[in-house]
Amino acid sequence: MDFSQFNASEQAHMTKIIEKKQMQDFMKMYSGLVERCFTSCCNDFTSKALSSKEEQCVMNCADKFLKHSERVGQRFAELNAESMGPARP
Repeated sequence: MDFSQFNASEQAHMTKIIEKKQMQDFMKMYSGLVERCFTSCCNDFTSKALSSKEEQCVMNCADKFLKHSERVGQRFAELNAESMGPARP
């Protein structure tokens, strides 16, 4: 974002707001991942440790989620690059 029209104090304030929003978004995504993988994978509560099956499920769940997030980010960047490109007649 271009904050050049703002003075230094306003720029710092806007940067702080954006950083706070990014942290909130990250925490929301992380919490969603934890909830999704726990709900899908953890079903034996007779022990406080994960079984090997549960542990593998959590690893697969987290890996799939991260790969999905990476792909969505790549696609978003591609679409953003296309929209920023030269206008076509």
